[in-house]
Amino acid sequence: MLAAVVGAALGLCAGVPLRAAATRYAVPPGEPWRTCLPTPYGRCPRHGEPRVGPPPLTVEAVAAALGAVLAAWAPGRWLPPLVWLALFGTVLGFVDAAVKRLPDALTLPLFLGTAVLVPLTDHDPAVWLRCALAAGALGLLYLLMALLAPMGLGDAKLAPSLGAALGLAGWRAVYAGLLYTWLLAALWAVALLVLRRAGRRSELALGPAMLLGTLVAVLAAVGG
Repeated sequence: MLAAVVGAALGLCAGVPLRAAATRYAVPPGEPWRTCLPTPYGRCPRHGEPRVGPPPLTVEAVAAALGAVLAAWAPGRWLPPLVWLALFGTVLGFVDAAVKRLPDALTLPLFLGTAVLVPLTDHDPAVWLRCALAAGALGLLYLLMALLAPMGLGDAKLAPSLGAALGLAGWRAVYAGLLYTWLLAALWAVALLVLRRAGRRSELALGPAMLLGTLVAVLAAVGG
């Protein structure tokens, strides 16, 4: 319980810069990044805008929840890459939900940091190889889907980092991560249709489902 409380507190503190990052990068393609530094309530004092970025306190709440979950359930040796993924994943999830894009400015440093942190997490070369193969397999899979189906390349650039994280927990976690991703995406699409927030041909942000599916698969592997 204490670990969860500490993790939630740290996540809540991280929520402030994460909100600023989500606001900065949540712009349509071709537009410059925002320079606004919003308050937790989404207001930008510098420009006097009533509200910019994600809804008030949502980023902070998500960051606190992730901090609590990782601190309570994730193995200590996995925390560096998973925390790194949680930080970038929080921003990417909100950006993708807002403007249907996963910017290179976020997916590239996420991948580079993951590539550095994963080998430091486990000293077994077999684990390194599995993480590398899982990263390559998911990256190739999403790249093929981006080329053959109406999907963005941002999903393919995010996939290797998620594959490496799933690889830490084993191949079953990799398969489960894919299953949970598409299950969550389907449920979200149905919910949007029922609420009339989207039509049958509307573009769906897959990034949040990919990120949440990865988290669920990793934690399920730990619990199993």
